[in-house]
Amino acid sequence: MRRAVVTLSAGLVLLSAGAGFSQNSRPHNIILFVPDGLRGRIVSPETAPAMADVRDRGVDFKNSHSMFPTFTTANASAMATGHYLGDTGDFSNTIYTGYPVASAGGTVTPFLEVDPVLADIDEHFAGDYLNEDTILKMARGKGFSTAALGKVGPTLIFDHTDQTGADGAHSIVIDDATGSKSGVPLSEEMKAALAKAGLPLATPPRGENGKIGDATTPGTHVANTVQQAYFVDVATKAVLPLFKARNKPFVLVFWSRDPDGSQHNQGDSLNTVTPGINGPTSLAGIKNADNNLAALRKALDDLGLAADTNIIIASDHGFSTISKESKTSLSARAAYDDTPKDFLPLGFVALDLAKALDLPLFDPSDNNAKVADGAHPKAGNGLLGPDPAKPDLVVATNGGSDLIYLPKMDKKLADRTIKALLDQDYVSGLFVDDKLGRFPGTLPMSQIGLKGKAMTPTPSIVVNFRSYAEGCGEPTNCSVEISDTVLRQGQGMHGSFGRGDTLNFMAAIGPDFKTGYVDPLPVNNADVGMTIAGLMGLHRSNNGGLTGRMMSEALPNGIILKSADGTIMSKPSANGLRTVVKFQRVLSQRYFDVAGFPGRTVGLDAEAGKQKTAGQ
Repeated sequence: MRRAVVTLSAGLVLLSAGAGFSQNSRPHNIILFVPDGLRGRIVSPETAPAMADVRDRGVDFKNSHSMFPTFTTANASAMATGHYLGDTGDFSNTIYTGYPVASAGGTVTPFLEVDPVLADIDEHFAGDYLNEDTILKMARGKGFSTAALGKVGPTLIFDHTDQTGADGAHSIVIDDATGSKSGVPLSEEMKAALAKAGLPLATPPRGENGKIGDATTPGTHVANTVQQAYFVDVATKAVLPLFKARNKPFVLVFWSRDPDGSQHNQGDSLNTVTPGINGPTSLAGIKNADNNLAALRKALDDLGLAADTNIIIASDHGFSTISKESKTSLSARAAYDDTPKDFLPLGFVALDLAKALDLPLFDPSDNNAKVADGAHPKAGNGLLGPDPAKPDLVVATNGGSDLIYLPKMDKKLADRTIKALLDQDYVSGLFVDDKLGRFPGTLPMSQIGLKGKAMTPTPSIVVNFRSYAEGCGEPTNCSVEISDTVLRQGQGMHGSFGRGDTLNFMAAIGPDFKTGYVDPLPVNNADVGMTIAGLMGLHRSNNGGLTGRMMSEALPNGIILKSADGTIMSKPSANGLRTVVKFQRVLSQRYFDVAGFPGRTVGLDAEAGKQKTAGQ
């Protein structure tokens, strides 16, 4: 009976949402504005007035969620398709592909924020590594105008299977690589529009904003203003006027690298966790993104498009300050030329596992060369086992969480790996592929939406790192997390299951949204993709069933559903650790607030480990 009720309720939601659209044969336009890495509670009239205005006058999605692992391409895949990561297979920014990726130097652990790499893995995985249609692909298939502008990687993901750039039947894609050999070609129509607007055909570099510093030299002190000003000019002076002239509904994605880029690289807090990502450089990055949104809204007004255009703001994830401290890691006790004494080096998971499992370690980013004593893998990724061409274990390094793959699905090795990770103070929660079985202290990956119809290899173990709050009264604005990254203690990162990373910013305004409405229900980035598809009347051919929902409660006359809280808790490990997940539920859909070992994750206090197990 319960399943029947859920199905009926879902049908009513779609019926309610669809009723509003059927009255208009022409849907309203949509701009999806993504301020990369914007924390959910950092926006105020002082820090980001344009975004605060949208939130306060439109819809405030105060209970929003990033997808875990809380990385950029992973959440871009959810926004673009409306599916959870178990279906899209974009599990993190760096994944294990199972084959050498030529465009990434032959590594089997490529970084996905590179256009040729996306093209390469598309070709390998049957022409579409996500295995699901994207909203821009569906929209242009319906004859709408489509464009994606901004940060390289996630921008292309919104229409990654079509990189011709040939004419008006294709999406306009302009990112960091535009004008270079690795960029998506510009159509003649777009070249003419840029020339008419007096804009160059190549994107300017990040300049000083791209400088990350090192262990003794601070990173950047400037926001990414020059590059993003170009993207704004392209949008306001070329793309939007072109779309107006076409007189068709349009979907425009604007992916702002800031505040993410400035928070990652900021030089305000070298080797100390305060002020961390709350220093002046990070705040300048937030204001830069806010200025970009304000310019887009002004252009809509000037062009007479504002009344017919919805604006959805959704950051891909929150953000945290990096910590590199551990009392249990053997790698932190060793000496490295580029790492301060007693700090965790880049690739500490691979290094520690190689020691614990007594397996040789090879570097997939260095032609599979063996990692020497006193060195670490160049990008942190590692191949463990006697033969790097046929590794027993692969570590894909990402930041606030890492992915571990067992290509041979060796259950005994899985057990040894899990026990080694449970001994580390930097770990806070482990999720294991259901096919490997159950292990004390861990939860199955299916419980958090990571098992579906993915084309890419599924991780065997997802390792969440410890996080804590320090530096202000709002924990999600002052989250600190252990990070496996080339960046330094005090700079910025994300990727964890702490609420500082899962609490993204989301708001919306326009003809299809309520005004002055605070949405109490949980929403996430997969819901963003589903809602855009619904508003535009796009019909998806789903391969997987892990989909978001239409955010109908935010629409005029939409149904306001009920939500419920839940907790999932593993059996304790030998040392008493339990992986705990706190979530909310709307109908049959789970929204994951926080997960890890109680007391080691922002938003998950020690008492959570004593709650009743539910839903396992």
